[in-house]
Amino acid sequence: MEFDCLIDPEHTAAAEYLKNFKYPWEALAGLKDFISNLGKSLDKDKYNEVAPNVWVHITAKVAPTAYLGAPCIIGEETEVRHCAFIRGSALIGKGCVVGNSTELKNVILSDGVQVPHYNYVGDSILGFKAHMGAGSITSNVKSDKTPVTVKGDGVKIDTGLKKFGAVVGDLVEVGCNSVLNPGTVIGRNSTVYPLSCVRGVIPENSIFKTGGTVVKKH
Repeated sequence: MEFDCLIDPEHTAAAEYLKNFKYPWEALAGLKDFISNLGKSLDKDKYNEVAPNVWVHITAKVAPTAYLGAPCIIGEETEVRHCAFIRGSALIGKGCVVGNSTELKNVILSDGVQVPHYNYVGDSILGFKAHMGAGSITSNVKSDKTPVTVKGDGVKIDTGLKKFGAVVGDLVEVGCNSVLNPGTVIGRNSTVYPLSCVRGVIPENSIFKTGGTVVKKH
């Protein structure tokens, strides 16, 4: 898989930052500092610093019951719904939806991403208009606590990261109540069936069916 074809960096404020890395997950280690520095450079006429190191675009809608941990940037026309829990180190793009009881931590959400219902997304990067169905999550730590490895499609890469959930490409649809295991990489324009347990590298333009069968889209 061509990892640089997963996500169009022009749909995230992290475009220049991501260009520094061979693999997108390498960006996770320094994400906290990157968001803090980026926030300080934002246009003060367009972003309100609602708490120390928490910046919200003036067109964004944030429910009063949502928790915004620092550092965090909420982009233009994004909606953060009731009881969302943003723990920090979250860069959330334009036109996103962060739903009720959704938890985010150390993430990049590109423009148009929807995590609208009971999702956990941690130590992960989601591409343009990626959608996580209700109850779907990224699992970001292996059960034996060893560093995460990316495997599949002839690829085996030791990331060196103890915490790494998933890189989800542009326009990916993840079905309800699915689990993306540590080190999952899903190519752009792919679909994951509901109730799936996904691991490894899923090529672009694929369908991941219940039980693990992968077929190409026609």
